[in-house]
Amino acid sequence: MKAVILAAGKGTNLAPFSTTRPLPMMRVAGKYLFDSILSQLKNSGVNDVFVVVGHQKEKLIQRVNESANNGLNLQYVEQARSSGIGNALMQVKSKISPGEYFLLIYGDTVAASNIFSKIQQSFHFFKCGVASICLPPANSMFGNVFLNAQMSITKIVEKPKGDEMGNYVLSGVYILPYTFFDLLKKNKLSMEKAIQEMVETDGLRASMWEDEWLDIVHPWEILSANRILMDSWEESSISKSAVLESNVTISGTVRIESDVVIKAGAVLEGPCSIGSGCYIGNNSLIRSYTSLGNHCSVGYGVEMKNCVVLDHTDIGRLSFIGDSVLGERVDIGSGVMTVNRNVDWKPVRVKNNKGALDTGRLKLGAFIGDNVAIGAGNTIQPGTVVAPGKIIPARYSITGK
Repeated sequence: MKAVILAAGKGTNLAPFSTTRPLPMMRVAGKYLFDSILSQLKNSGVNDVFVVVGHQKEKLIQRVNESANNGLNLQYVEQARSSGIGNALMQVKSKISPGEYFLLIYGDTVAASNIFSKIQQSFHFFKCGVASICLPPANSMFGNVFLNAQMSITKIVEKPKGDEMGNYVLSGVYILPYTFFDLLKKNKLSMEKAIQEMVETDGLRASMWEDEWLDIVHPWEILSANRILMDSWEESSISKSAVLESNVTISGTVRIESDVVIKAGAVLEGPCSIGSGCYIGNNSLIRSYTSLGNHCSVGYGVEMKNCVVLDHTDIGRLSFIGDSVLGERVDIGSGVMTVNRNVDWKPVRVKNNKGALDTGRLKLGAFIGDNVAIGAGNTIQPGTVVAPGKIIPARYSITGK
């Protein structure tokens, strides 16, 4: 079976990280989301994969080319302009043969285990179009699904309100027939209307997904995706080329990649991931659910907790980074503190282009875009978003002026 990964969207709600990359190129739990999808596809027996690229396409095209020899027939197709999901899917019509079914995947979703194997099992049982459904933390943001006793989907309500709420939502994974392209064309490339017509005519069965699942919509959900993937780990791995000095303490499940240096007195509490070429300074504390990208530097006495840090980022000595996401090539000066809760313990709010959003989280730090420099001694309030490329001067108590 062929698979189509939709990865062309801008994901504007995920700024500042979506500003400089397609979402599948976020590194979470030590791997790009794109790589995690490919790994699950390969393990589920899928060999032919088409990736629809658009926003910040260069980074994803490079990754497609780098992954071309991993046992998959991997190709990319470009969506020339951002015109919605239906238009993106139409770009691969020529790659699918009449009478053929294909696996459709939204590239911004995360599952704790192999959701693609599960939907293929359902397809082989039902022998017709199938949509994966699950129970999410909240229903109002997703297409709500209503079923009958035979697991046929009877109705889908997009972004429901009040008594329109269903128990299940679409989880962004489908197996669809070639004829779905005709439904898309008939419904003016509206994915929602085409799916609804399929429900009302040819029928669409449900594949129940009971493990954890997440559609990454907002930047703080990157932390949730990181937790979901790390909780699925069953064993630790430490590269032979990693150097751990005396008195390094490790507990829980950890993954330490090649050429890592961890200095004396450091403590690692799993689950956590340390990318290749990282440096962890003396007496640093790397707490649970921390993911460091490749070639990061953590200075003396730094504490990190529940954070995702992308490649080539440096964190100065005696800093605290908690419940935060840091982009690539971020330079954090000494003694920088990401405050991760309000004094009154009210849920943290995060500002985006639509105003302040209530995250519902009591603990949440900062979201710092690529190529940001934050000078020594700064204290960053909860929920702060720092745009890519911004430079924040050091905080001086005494100046020479």
